[in-house]
Amino acid sequence: MEANRSRHRWTYAEFARLPSEGSTRHEVIDGELAVTPAPTGAHQIVVSNLVMDLGVFVRAHGLGRVLPSPVDVLFGEGDYFEPDVVFVRAEHAHLIGDRGIECPPDLVIEILSPSTAHRDRGIKLERYRHFRVPEYWIVDMGARAIEVWRLEQHATAPDVVHDGETLTWTPVAGGPTLELPVSEILR
Repeated sequence: MEANRSRHRWTYAEFARLPSEGSTRHEVIDGELAVTPAPTGAHQIVVSNLVMDLGVFVRAHGLGRVLPSPVDVLFGEGDYFEPDVVFVRAEHAHLIGDRGIECPPDLVIEILSPSTAHRDRGIKLERYRHFRVPEYWIVDMGARAIEVWRLEQHATAPDVVHDGETLTWTPVAGGPTLELPVSEILR
């Protein structure tokens, strides 16, 4: 269940004044403030696994940057997200600044929780598609699966990679491919 939603149209200046201490998470999605509780330990373990696995691969090949939450993604006035993990290709890395990431990341990853599942599969998917995020992964720990939305290819349904299977990721066309066993991500 979402903790709070507000109908006020938020500017970035207003958003930047929200308190950053404590255990709550603030995002403005299509002009509405969404406040959710801190993630669970299991959630953060999955975030850590992804950041380590993707980060080592990206760094080894000089492909860009992998960043975990909290980092703001500023799509435009009224759309300020805090995804669990993002990848920004090297050619866009200069758009990572003091305010956050000021471009669509090349990969956005959200780990589902009871308080965010509806939003992650609903309005966030719509907004990521709208802002032309090329790829969006939804990690469903309960189903032990990862939904891979290839938004750049105008996918109308995700590819679902289950526990026991391997997710493949090629962050740069024609570049190296990373193979990620889903069981390792969810361990």
